[in-house]
Amino acid sequence: MTFRQTFDILICCVMCVVLNIVVLVVSSSMDPVIVSRSDWHAKPPKSIEVMMNPVPYVVIHHSYLPPACFTTEECIKAMQWMQDLHQINNSWADIGYHFAVGGDGKAYEGRGWSRVGAHAPNYNSISIGICIIGDWRERLPPESQLTAVHQLIEMGVREGKIAEDYKLVGHKQVRDGTACPGEKLYSSIQSWPHFYKVPNPPLPRAQPAVITLKEDNRLKKRTALTGII
Repeated sequence: MTFRQTFDILICCVMCVVLNIVVLVVSSSMDPVIVSRSDWHAKPPKSIEVMMNPVPYVVIHHSYLPPACFTTEECIKAMQWMQDLHQINNSWADIGYHFAVGGDGKAYEGRGWSRVGAHAPNYNSISIGICIIGDWRERLPPESQLTAVHQLIEMGVREGKIAEDYKLVGHKQVRDGTACPGEKLYSSIQSWPHFYKVPNPPLPRAQPAVITLKEDNRLKKRTALTGII
């Protein structure tokens, strides 16, 4: 092999590395595609509790069931399935998560940025709960799915919905008796920015919120302390 050939191969390798870095930086700085509640045909919430932003925590979940979805059609069905489970079986006001991320690389709006969730008792009013749709006990989600999660968190920080110094935790760290978000995913998120190891988390203080109740087609507002969901 001549010097010229060796040089050309070296230049090609360097260009590939640079291109990969550029693609990674650009993709991580982009906003995720967010599928609104109307776009996945969400049912209306039974009630709404307004949450104060920015919140200090991000809680990562996996759905376990429904299983992973890889097309928008599948992910819409997964969102509808989870909302029915939470509203009908669990008697909650709405789907419990603030957002869910599908294998199609899109973020699906659940309760959104500023409504109290139902995903982690004691943390519902001070965190954004993100569900990564699928069972991640033995394998990791696709890279595109994880990228969308990072983009969503970065978006929340940039828009003042999540504190800049937020703490990221897995569901199992803030609730006893669950393996969520799955062992494989949990091992992975420990290397994510802002991961916070909480062996025995203190009980967070409740925050005041405005609760909007729909009753007899009239909207009534009252101030209350958010409690455990």
